[in-house]
Parts: sequence; C-alpha cells; structure tokens
Amino acid sequence: MSQLTTAGKARAYYLGAVVCLGGFLFGYDSGIIGGVLTLKSYQHDFRYSAKQATRTQSLANGLQQLGAFVACFIIWPVTHKLGRKKAIMICSAIFIVGVIIETINTHSRSAFYVGRVIAGLGLGGSSVVVPMFSSEMVPKELRGQIGSFYQLMFTIGIFTSYWVDYGVAKDIPGTQSRQWQIPVGLQMLPAGLLGLGMLTLKESTRWLTQHGRHEEAWQSLKWIRASDGDATVAEMEEIRTGVEIETREREGFRLSGMHLTLTPFTFKSATDIRTEMLSPENRRRTFTASAVFTAQQATGATAFAYYGPQYFKLLVGNKGNSNLLLTAIFGAVKVAACLTFVLFVAEKVNRRKILTAGALFMAACQITTAAVVKTHPARGDGTVTSAGVATIALIYLFVIAYNFSWGPLPWPYVSEIFPTRTREPGIAVGVSTQWLFNFIFSLTTPYMIANMGWGTFLLWGLFDVCIAAFAWFGLTETRGKSLEEITHLDAASLGKTIDDDDFGRSTGAEIGDVKTPGRSM
Repeated sequence: MSQLTTAGKARAYYLGAVVCLGGFLFGYDSGIIGGVLTLKSYQHDFRYSAKQATRTQSLANGLQQLGAFVACFIIWPVTHKLGRKKAIMICSAIFIVGVIIETINTHSRSAFYVGRVIAGLGLGGSSVVVPMFSSEMVPKELRGQIGSFYQLMFTIGIFTSYWVDYGVAKDIPGTQSRQWQIPVGLQMLPAGLLGLGMLTLKESTRWLTQHGRHEEAWQSLKWIRASDGDATVAEMEEIRTGVEIETREREGFRLSGMHLTLTPFTFKSATDIRTEMLSPENRRRTFTASAVFTAQQATGATAFAYYGPQYFKLLVGNKGNSNLLLTAIFGAVKVAACLTFVLFVAEKVNRRKILTAGALFMAACQITTAAVVKTHPARGDGTVTSAGVATIALIYLFVIAYNFSWGPLPWPYVSEIFPTRTREPGIAVGVSTQWLFNFIFSLTTPYMIANMGWGTFLLWGLFDVCIAAFAWFGLTETRGKSLEEITHLDAASLGKTIDDDDFGRSTGAEIGDVKTPGRSM
C-alpha cells in the first residue's frame, strides 16, 4: 500500500482534471450537435428541407465518429514516439482546426462535414491518450476515481451543451447565423485549455521508463507523488522491473508488419512474424477491451447524448422548446449522478458487480419505457400526460444507473488491463471499437426513432440484459491493484479475480534489483 501525501493527492487530482478536459470536449461535441441541427438558423444557412433532416443528422454525427475511429490507429504510433503530452497537444490543435471549419458560415454542408471529420480526428486521438496518460500516472488507490473523471467531464460537457443549445434557441432569433455558430465555436475554448494545460504536467513515468529515460522518469514520479520517500522509491523499482521484464519477453514488438524499433519491413517478415498482440493473453485482453466499449455504446446512453431532443419529442411530443428543456434537465441529472459516483463510490465497490447491477437496472428502465410508449404514446401537441411523466422519470433513472456503472468505469478499466509494451495499441483497439459503435449507433439512431418508435427502447433494454451477462461472466476484478500487478499475470488468471500474491509469484524475485536514478539505495 503506497503512502499518499496530501500534495500527491492534489497533484493527481489536478492531472486528472486537466487531461480529462478531453472528456469535456467529447461530451460537449456529442451534446451540442443534436440541438444545433434542430435550430432554424442552421437549417436555413445550410439549405436543407425537412425530408433531408434525418440524413443530415446522421452524416453530421457519423462522419465525426468515422474520423475518431481512424484517429485511434493513427495516434498510438505517435504517442509511442513523442509521448503522452505532445500527442494530446497535437490532438487539441487538430480539433480546433476542425471546429474553425465548422463555425465558418460556408452555406455548404460538405464543408461542415469536412470540419466534423477533422474535429473527429482530434477527438478520437485524445480519447486514446487521455485514459492512457491518467492510468500511467495516478496512484492505484485513486486510479478508478480519477479515471472516472473522463466520464464526469463528459457529462459536464453534455450538460453545458444542452443549456447552451436551449439558451441560443430561446434568446437568439432563428434568422441569425450566430444562433448556431456560438454553440459550435465555443468548443475551441476547452480544446485550447487542454493543449495549454499539458505544459503544466510532467511526461508519463512509464513512457519515460520504457524509452530508457530513467532520470526523467524518476523526476516525473517524484513530482506526481510529491514525495521521494521509500514508498515512491519502491514504486519506481516496481515500474522499472515491470518494464524490463516486458522488454525481455519480446525483442521488438511488431503489429501487422509494423516494427516499432524501425527494423526494415520485408514480405518474409510479414509471413514469418508471430505478433505479440495475437498471443493468447493479449488476444483475451484486446477482446475484453473491445467488448467493454461495445457494451458501453450498446446501453443506449450515447444515443441519448446525441439525440436527446429527438428522444424526448418521441416521449412527450414537442411544444416550443420543451424537448430541449427536458434534454437540458437530463444533462443535469447525468452530472449529479456521475459526480456522486466519482466522489463517493468509485473506489469503494467491486467493479464487476456494479457493472452487472447497472446493466440490469438499465434493462428494466428501457423495457418498461418501451411498454409505456407502446400503450400510451405521446399526443404530439406538447401536452405532458401521466404516461409521459413516467417515461421521463424512467429515462432519468436509466441515466443515473449508467453514470454509476457503464458510463465512467470502462475508461479506467480498459486502460488498466494491458502491459506497458502493448498498452498503446491495446487501448487504441479498444477505444476504436467505442468509436466504431458510436458511429454505427449515431448513424442509425435517427432512423430507429423515426421507424421503430417504442421498439427503440425495447432494443436497448435487450442489449442491456446481454451486457449484464457479459459483465458477470466475462470480466476480471482490477480494483486496488497496480498496473504491474494486473498485467504480469498468466493468461489463465484473466477472467478470474486477482489474488494479492499473484504478482509476487511472477516478479517477486526481481523487485529490488533495479536502482532508482537520483537516489542511492
């Protein structure tokens, strides 16, 4: 058990708050676009009819997710070579370029779509590096809590976007372009803060160690722990030992013919090489990471983030801006739920159990909502009936359960399960799955709402039942373990609870053999 100092905790929380501005960007962008696309000023400036609305909504969201998906595979070689800080700064700059293109009133949907793709590249890249950086730097006692900052900032971003959408719709005439330009352009502020904030942080200790920069790694760890005491020395030894063991286990990690040590590529090597990512233990980890993020998207919560106004219109009809107001309240509920989880629950509960319970509760809410909407559909005139109140309450309960389970936990969980040598491509593959299904659901949700109606809620509910079974039977408990403890297990230990002595059996004889730079042993 490491001995955390007050200053060390403060620095860990500060690092989490800065890097998880990437989560704010993700949330704000996810929430803002659904409302912007309903504004009369946007529809007027980009010249599309009501018949084209569904297609426009699908493309505006889907193309951004496509850019983010591609970025997941581009960013991991970049962060491997340049480090976590520079990679995040590059992502921030790319995102800002995309937002600038979106904000300019070109009257061209094609130009707007190009901006969405570019912004997606920055957003997708940061979604890989941010949880990676956080997991590598924060102490194990706070890793789940601070890792959940990403989802907390995501919900705050959505909350902010909903109220910005509601405010401009209410107070700015639909004849003025700034009605949609303000909510879109505001994204540049947090993106700039994220990039500049990187200048105040140290580079990842584990990345520096992996690249042989041991003195810098020691300085980084001393800074984030605010201590050079025995506990910090022991942690540095554990990190170095873990990296050295991983280095000995492979001489030049390759993935699909790419050689990170820059050995020349040949067709013979492409056929002869046994890639480490396809080893049994890494296949299991990669499958788990992909399945976790697929499950997160299949809960239906992200679809609500993008199309909240459209969902609430289905539930209670639309009169004035009532659907935008209900969506804004929905955002507030998400923030309150996620904040409660982060502050009071994150490090106190078994992750596998809460993921299972959360999925079952969400299934009950969605299936019940489907039944109510089927038997008591909205009148369509904006009148809120008792059935409408019930469905709104069920959706709010659904999102509370989501933000106590599948909202925050996938981000720290996936970043924990890979060893240092495969963490970059492993997290990239996992997060790319998140963006892939984000893309699929954002593209199909408008059509689901238009054509399936109440069946949309039933589908999400059935998905949630399957997700609960996956969480209970397929996940390993990782709470309270160091990254080295988690990732130096035999493949057989994946899929069962980790015992405290597992790590000792695999590395115990070697800890203590490595001297920490800057401190005599």
